[in-house]
Amino acid sequence: MPPADYLDWLRREGRIVVVGASLAGLRGAETLRAEGFAGELTMIGDEPYEPYDRPPLSKAVLLGRAAPHHTELPHRREIDAKWRLGVAATGLDIEARRVRLADGDEVEYDRLLIATGVRARPWPKEDEARLEGVFTLRTRDDAAALLRRLKAGPRRVFVIGAGFTGSEIASACREQGIPVTVAERAGAPLVGALGGVIGAVAAEMQRENGVDLRTGVMVTALEGDPVGRVRAVHLSDESIVEADVVIVSLGATRNTDWLTGSGLGAGPRGIACDAGCRAFDFRGIVTDDIFVAGDVARSPHALFGYQFLSLEHWGNAVAQAEIAAHNMISPSAERRPHLWVPAFWSSQFGVNIKSVGVPPMGEQIMITQGSLAERRFVGVYGHNGRTIAAVSFDNTRWLEFYQREIERGAPFPVEFPTVDRRPEGRVPVDSDFPDPALPTHGPMVTLSGYSPTDQQLVFHPARH
Repeated sequence: MPPADYLDWLRREGRIVVVGASLAGLRGAETLRAEGFAGELTMIGDEPYEPYDRPPLSKAVLLGRAAPHHTELPHRREIDAKWRLGVAATGLDIEARRVRLADGDEVEYDRLLIATGVRARPWPKEDEARLEGVFTLRTRDDAAALLRRLKAGPRRVFVIGAGFTGSEIASACREQGIPVTVAERAGAPLVGALGGVIGAVAAEMQRENGVDLRTGVMVTALEGDPVGRVRAVHLSDESIVEADVVIVSLGATRNTDWLTGSGLGAGPRGIACDAGCRAFDFRGIVTDDIFVAGDVARSPHALFGYQFLSLEHWGNAVAQAEIAAHNMISPSAERRPHLWVPAFWSSQFGVNIKSVGVPPMGEQIMITQGSLAERRFVGVYGHNGRTIAAVSFDNTRWLEFYQREIERGAPFPVEFPTVDRRPEGRVPVDSDFPDPALPTHGPMVTLSGYSPTDQQLVFHPARH
């Protein structure tokens, strides 16, 4: 069947399967229908709920301002889909074009969109992870269980990991007057995402709000009582902290296990795809019937040296899903690249933190507006003489300007009449990111490759 005729048939009568019934999956499905796909659409999700919003779970939900089971994502249009909820995908046969499900069923497709996202990384010692009072926070059910425990008035909450989620949880606890200890093996909170200069500000912010922040330490064990409830946390400096609630916030694991042996270029860093969201197989050859979007995707970005980026961002999930869906049902000449500029936001301890670009690529940072001491500022990151990212604390009005600077490859250090000429803003300083070879908690951007033309790029089979 000629390509043009095939696409016409696909739009009218084809079968598209979306694995992952969350934000990216929903927005991808809506885009398919909006752009004229009239065939059979199947949505597969391992949770029993229709798509819901995850960012409020560590913010409004824990503060009691939103009910965990009333966080549904609004539907922008009717998608007329067959929903297969509460059943996980367990395998993929790319030759037969079939997705295997946990209930033994198989779903055939003509084109497939994978948007399986990530899951919370659990505490690695399984017997300790099973103690009553030990939580992770990723799903609606996680948030509901944790909210009930916080309402019961714990003596002390212990948060393992001071990335964005861990810091937001600590903020919610302190706002409710709950004693909280945070342990971070790096030198400060948020260093994996924003570097040590900004991390030092975040550390001061936490301590001033009553957080018992322990940095440069690791948790070595969780201690339970005789009836299986957590009661203390042991640290690498040999200190012991009594706590009856422990929240494990050690970042995320990409949901690619079900693709083991499938032949796709999938592994712990995600599923490799091209700029048009088409998945690579393990040999680095692009497919044309399997597309990827959202947190699980690894895609090259032209603005950042074709570095393969894995982005755990709400906005990226939406933008990438829309591009993937468009390209699934469009001829090659009408396909578009995914060029969304990374952006994220967080609210903690009364401060709004927003960022654009890829801060972890920045070797240096320059405070261009405001003041670190006042915690109202904009910091701009540079990489190889280019402006690569910007972060703001309670000062968002400049971010749109710096996003345009990132898009045009503006030089760094920044030289504008608008630059604040306080002492800390005059010269760039080392942004102080941790050694990338060492694991850190909660980076929002993972740098995980180079240009697809680089001869050193190797895709390993998922089973390895």
